[in-house]
Amino acid sequence: MAAFRPAGPGRLADSPVFVRGVGGAESNTACLLARAGHRVRWIGRVGTDGFGDHVLAEIAAHGVDVSAVRDPDRPTGVYFRTGGERSTTGERPTDPALAEVLYHRTGSAASAMSPATVDRAAADSGRILHLSGITAALSGGCLALLYELTAPRPGRPLLSFDVNYRVGLWKRRDPGVLLDLARRCDLVFTGADEARAAWGAAGSAAVRELLPEPSVLVVKDGARGAAAHTSSGSCHVPALSVETADPVGAGDAFAAGFLSATLRGLPLRTRLRHGHLAAAAALTCPGDLAEPPARALADRLAALDDTAWGRLRLTPGWTTRKA
Repeated sequence: MAAFRPAGPGRLADSPVFVRGVGGAESNTACLLARAGHRVRWIGRVGTDGFGDHVLAEIAAHGVDVSAVRDPDRPTGVYFRTGGERSTTGERPTDPALAEVLYHRTGSAASAMSPATVDRAAADSGRILHLSGITAALSGGCLALLYELTAPRPGRPLLSFDVNYRVGLWKRRDPGVLLDLARRCDLVFTGADEARAAWGAAGSAAVRELLPEPSVLVVKDGARGAAAHTSSGSCHVPALSVETADPVGAGDAFAAGFLSATLRGLPLRTRLRHGHLAAAAALTCPGDLAEPPARALADRLAALDDTAWGRLRLTPGWTTRKA
């Protein structure tokens, strides 16, 4: 989607000037993976309007393949948001620390996606196919598409699924659908808060009990860290201490860092650390996309001992500093 943020602090109603960008969970992850040196294709839908031109140009500028995603009959989705954390209740926030989010994507090109609009050969061509629960909430066609892509089939790539529960999108739908989709995937990301809100699962172990099927389940718990569960056991890595500039995009960045380390065949604990480092880059940068740490820097920090890892404090600009 085309994304608009107020140029200054305050409510949407009080903001006369907005800064344009690009928003989208899957496209955020795709861009960061491409900048980490991987070959990436983004499969979505935007209109043939100016906003669609902007979205595709921005995503392609990060090195992502964006071919064959135009819809000549429907507009590109648009959304507006202030800074801050997302509300977990879906109500209009009164707390300035919470983000005010306004979507305009009913009837958009993305909401009209279905099994008929997606090239299955393109979707299956990578080593990993990364999906998001946001897509499942957009329309019946989008949900049918996710069920088709997560169906067992010969030659299916490793399926990665970020639950991305947005309470406002599921007010008149059963979020149990997200649980069903997650059970059909190989690698699942969820936040502890969203698992609690969507399914009533309190704690990482409870989420694993609900989701024993994925070969890897990652449960993120904010500043407390993240845990990964596999058939061989569980691993927990504390989060980094960061000076937060903007929380937007941190979850998408975590997924990108973890997936990048997965593609490189790194150990599970190291994958979690790369997820935290990518999230820290997003947290310390305003906007949905941040400059990720260079691979050599990320590898060096991920290899620190536990004491040194715990002493790290990352501030805005840390990914581009030479020291």
